[in-house]
Amino acid sequence: MSAGVGERLVDGYTLVVFDLDGVIYLIDRPIPGAVEAVARLHDEGRAVAYATNNASRRSSEVADLLTGMGVPARPEEVLTSAAASAELLRDRLPAGAPVLVVGAEALRAELRAVGLTPVTKADENPAAVVQGYGPQVGWAELAEASVAVRAGALWIATNTDRTLPSGRGPLPGNGSLVAVLRTALERDPDVVVGKPESALFETAARRAGGGRSLVVGDRLDTDIEGARRAGLDSLLVLTGVSGVPDLLAAEPRRRPTYVARDLAGLFDPSAAVRVPGPADAGGWSVTDRDGVLELAGSGRSLDALAALCAVAWSAPEPALPKIRPIGPDAAHALESFGLTAAA
Repeated sequence: MSAGVGERLVDGYTLVVFDLDGVIYLIDRPIPGAVEAVARLHDEGRAVAYATNNASRRSSEVADLLTGMGVPARPEEVLTSAAASAELLRDRLPAGAPVLVVGAEALRAELRAVGLTPVTKADENPAAVVQGYGPQVGWAELAEASVAVRAGALWIATNTDRTLPSGRGPLPGNGSLVAVLRTALERDPDVVVGKPESALFETAARRAGGGRSLVVGDRLDTDIEGARRAGLDSLLVLTGVSGVPDLLAAEPRRRPTYVARDLAGLFDPSAAVRVPGPADAGGWSVTDRDGVLELAGSGRSLDALAALCAVAWSAPEPALPKIRPIGPDAAHALESFGLTAAA
């Protein structure tokens, strides 16, 4: 018996909620197959939404970016941590209150849109500091934020993604910049708005009108954990930050419902797998021998992955296990997932 999904994954859900960087595009270029996958969802009349921690673009700008890539998108389908942060501050502060912004112009625009006043200096007595990713953020902005928070300003982080995906590999994300202030202030932000907090996904799920929602992401620590916090099923695609080694070592709160190499897994039952699967299924078997997982057999590589998850996740402490392939088919399966065989 295979550990696969058995039928088209997408048929079980009313709404598909996509992360963007690492799932739909990489920086500003579409990931192969992503445009076609979303177009297919539209052609079938399925509801889609986009939830992103990137606070450097407004919802309308993200919609324009997607449309320019061939993915027709409306601003109301896009949920950003910048807009959510602005709405949170609108509900907590008086109209027109000054807010010190560390981040991109998009974050300032979202604050203005809800009636707050973006400022740049601590001596402007900001009621809050909101910190989001911006490629030009530097020491001077961080220093102003540090002074403002020490003076009593509320500290809001749009998100805490440690890295951003890029064509050159992971680059520092907003979480890395938040860590600078965390070190300087010896404290955490008062509120983190974006994933893995559940707010973005809960907002999207409400739009499904009571139907089931599937979250599709590339990061275990934001997309998948956020989906679990929101009580939603999730699909990890291996086109962005988190890879198979991360998956096998994942803590329970970061384990997805399904895994696929890319978005083809939404439509092709053979291109997605439910995890964990049986330790002995789909032509594969996994045996724990003194702490080394032995993978034997042959078949679909995703079924081998599901079997490995079953045994790796049964360990008392999450950790990347040592894996020994038994036979050439097993060795090829490990190699296809970027796993190193144990000696």
